[in-house]
Amino acid sequence: MTKKAIIITGIGIVVGAIGGYLYYFYVGCASGTCAITSKPLNSTLYGAVMGGLIFNMFIKSPKKS
Repeated sequence: MTKKAIIITGIGIVVGAIGGYLYYFYVGCASGTCAITSKPLNSTLYGAVMGGLIFNMFIKSPKKS
């Protein structure tokens, strides 16, 4: 991985973590039975993973010749 790819993926992780926490804070799960949104740590980690994967899609792979 190049330095640019690591930076883009890192930004995606941070953005996803913030988004995951905001989802927990504003939507969440009132009953506490939801696996992902019942705790802020679960929601933040899930958001970080999803953000990293989504931002990683925008990295151009080098063309093989």
